[in-house]
Amino acid sequence: MLYLMELWESIRDFLSTGGDVLYFVMGALFLMWVLMIERFWFLTAVFPKMKKDIIAQWDARKDTTSWYAHKIREAWISEAADKLNARMLLIKTTIAMCPLIGLLGTVTGMITVFETMATQGTGNPRLMADGISMATIPTMAGMVAALSGMFFATRLESKVKRARDKLVDSLPHH
Repeated sequence: MLYLMELWESIRDFLSTGGDVLYFVMGALFLMWVLMIERFWFLTAVFPKMKKDIIAQWDARKDTTSWYAHKIREAWISEAADKLNARMLLIKTTIAMCPLIGLLGTVTGMITVFETMATQGTGNPRLMADGISMATIPTMAGMVAALSGMFFATRLESKVKRARDKLVDSLPHH
């Protein structure tokens, strides 16, 4: 329990040094990971059952060679692909937003530096350093968030493609 309290303290300190924009980076990061975990869960728990049902329906058909049968097969594959690719665009968009939110933090931090210089002058380097820190930390946080998401999103995308290809291979057309 003490470890969790210390962890929360360090997170709170980090958020305070980077300004309010870090809350938006944290929100985008949380959303991105919830979406990616949901997609991994779909691929491992839901899609195998769906694939099995589609294969069973295809195997139960008497006609698998006619034009109509091929169109039904394509429709089933298309529906499965839509379900596999659901929320992938949202994940990619969230990844792309993280550095942009961080840059917003840079702008707001630099405004703080300029306000400090305007009111206090350039004689107080400590106040300027706090503003510069507030400007650089959100950018770093946004980049780290995007990099972590990009790696796993690429893996997720390849798993989705592989799952679709395996479904196509499981539905032979004669």
